[in-house]
Amino acid sequence: MTPILQLKGITKRFPGVLANDQIDLSLNKGEILALLGENGAGKTTLMNILYGLYQPDEGEILVNDKKISITSPTDAINAGIGMVHQHFMLIPVFTVTENVMLGSEPVKAGGFLDRPKTAARIREISSQYKLEVDPDDYVKDIPVGVQQRVEIIKLLYREAEILIFDEPTAVLTPQEANELFMIMRSLVKQGKSIIFITHKLREVLEVADRIMVIRRGAVVGEADPKTANRNKLAEMMVGREVDLVVEKAVKKPGDVVLSVKDLTVADKFKQLVVDHVSFDVHAGQILGIAGVQGNGQTELVGAITGLRKSLSGQVKFRENDITNASPRQITRLGSAHVPEDRQADGLVLPFPVAENLVLCTYYDEPFSHGVVLQYDKILENSVKLIEDFDIRTPGPLTSVGSLSGGNQQKVIIARELSRPIQLLVASQPTRGLDVGSIEYIHKRIVQKRDEGCAVLLVSPELDEIIELSDRIAVMYRGKILAIVSADQVSKETLGLLMAGIVPEKFETPVEKIVEVTL
Repeated sequence: MTPILQLKGITKRFPGVLANDQIDLSLNKGEILALLGENGAGKTTLMNILYGLYQPDEGEILVNDKKISITSPTDAINAGIGMVHQHFMLIPVFTVTENVMLGSEPVKAGGFLDRPKTAARIREISSQYKLEVDPDDYVKDIPVGVQQRVEIIKLLYREAEILIFDEPTAVLTPQEANELFMIMRSLVKQGKSIIFITHKLREVLEVADRIMVIRRGAVVGEADPKTANRNKLAEMMVGREVDLVVEKAVKKPGDVVLSVKDLTVADKFKQLVVDHVSFDVHAGQILGIAGVQGNGQTELVGAITGLRKSLSGQVKFRENDITNASPRQITRLGSAHVPEDRQADGLVLPFPVAENLVLCTYYDEPFSHGVVLQYDKILENSVKLIEDFDIRTPGPLTSVGSLSGGNQQKVIIARELSRPIQLLVASQPTRGLDVGSIEYIHKRIVQKRDEGCAVLLVSPELDEIIELSDRIAVMYRGKILAIVSADQVSKETLGLLMAGIVPEKFETPVEKIVEVTL
């Protein structure tokens, strides 16, 4: 059977970087091909070539055994190729219908846009592929998972036969990711073909028909999900054995470093989203906050780190009351923060790597004398941290926005963990990262815990919470339902708590139980 898509000898060079090196790829009709690789391996570059956003320096593209030229996304769509980007290309103030029809607007008599015709077609597509999208909803009012469905509908509306999903689960909750996999299976059953770009090993083993691994711009092999395992795939991706579970020594906790008492916080709509939350984090201990994203974790972290005002309650950092203090005040006490959204809250994207590495300390010696920045010291600091934290960048003066997601996260980790700290607040520290970067960041977090730092870890990834935490607090609808010992509680019990169900019996002593009205 002739593949529906073939890439032959695709090569792409950027200044100082060979992004794609003689890559061959084939995709069969009705197949999910997983393209697996580290951040910066060249996966997205390859797909951007296929979608017409980049032009290859060498190689050719064939669709249904016919050589084609793709010089723009329009050419790609005309060839039946569509792409769902990691960062959605939607206009928030437009309805679903207006977003779908944008650039391909049907017109009725009198020159007016035929919105009802597009809305009717959206309902047909939604029903056919089980996408469950209301064409009249405004994009700004629908969850992230539904926004992704709108992106898929945009491609199906334009009759795409080949769909490219670029890191599609990076912004999804586990539940939304499972729903996406069901949609992907529905698509291929009805004849569509999918290229699934990811670095998440569990996902490719669950949903892919075939796995192709890219490392440093070149294909290093293929694998069959039926016979492959996580360890082998990780080794293919990184080029060495990877510790998928970080070793963590038993350590007796010290004094309370962070104390949260009866904290309440409202969201931007003035709805109570953190509801009288209380917990302590001790020195030399990791307290993990588990829960489905959207249950108040973002607002809780914001109140602890000074990014959001609380309505009532108290936050103490050792003997200091930091309730509603500024981020700088909290930072200067010896606190570090790895934010949930690295690009919005952790970095200044147009600034060079060197300047991003001193965002928490540029106003102090040796980086500043009064109002005058000491650029020689800033540069010297960056050279050391780039080496110590293995930040892969052309140089310290490179814009941090041009780095891969994993290396952007390493810049934040280097900045936050290279200074003396007593408290680390890490919110989704490995979101969207590959297995090698995850291993690296997990080891750094555990290292800080072993040095006596108190760590508050917030993550929707249950495996991450279980592997790193000493104690686990489960958050649901703004409340802490229970706080349990990580090494004695089952994943099933945690899953029930995350769904708001408090078991009658626990395997482990429970510090806190809160009844929930569902």
